[in-house]
Amino acid sequence: MLELAAKSTQNLLSECQETIGYRFHRPELLKSALTHASRADSRLASNERLEFLGDAILGLIVCERIYHLFPDSLEGEMTKIKSVVVSRRTCATVSRQLHLEKFILMGKGMRDNLPLNVLADVFESLVAAVYLDGGLDAAQTFVLKYMGPEIDQVAECAHAGNYKSVLQQLAQRELGSTPIYQLLDEKGPDHSKCFKIAAAIGGRCYPGAWGRNKKEAEQKAALNAISVINGEEPPYPSD
Repeated sequence: MLELAAKSTQNLLSECQETIGYRFHRPELLKSALTHASRADSRLASNERLEFLGDAILGLIVCERIYHLFPDSLEGEMTKIKSVVVSRRTCATVSRQLHLEKFILMGKGMRDNLPLNVLADVFESLVAAVYLDGGLDAAQTFVLKYMGPEIDQVAECAHAGNYKSVLQQLAQRELGSTPIYQLLDEKGPDHSKCFKIAAAIGGRCYPGAWGRNKKEAEQKAALNAISVINGEEPPYPSD
């Protein structure tokens, strides 16, 4: 029975390597990256430590990409672009595209309703495993192979301040719906009004934002929605 289980795991690791297009010199790193805490003998034997490292490596690779894409951008603007480009939802999306859920070693019953954070963790763990196995160049090649086009597209929109376009892509891909914008409030004299607008997706209304005109308020509202969807605090106050 143990021999059969070992053979099954070996086949799974082999199929995973074919799927992701990277062959490990140390397959035990791949196994660690795919091992959820619910299946590990202890949390130290799970992919949690690799996830921690992978998060930092992924951030480095994306930050370098943004640094070279936008040589005239200041730190604050690049930070905002990064927050739009890299999120746990993005990592989970790439995991789904690679069908990594088939390869995760986890406890019984979890696969039927797999949480988003598990999918995100396994991708970040995989980034760390590739880094430890093949170095930074290998990790960069791996990340940009699967995230590069999306990073470039989303970063260009974010750089241009077109958060409505970014939100539309995110909402259609992740939530299967198109954002609409609702006017919540307005104040000031007719010649100098301010507007409070919120983005709504699939019946959920996200935190609103004030702008000096409707266009500005919509862009700020879109960034607020993006931030909440990505599990972050909205940057613009709704009060």
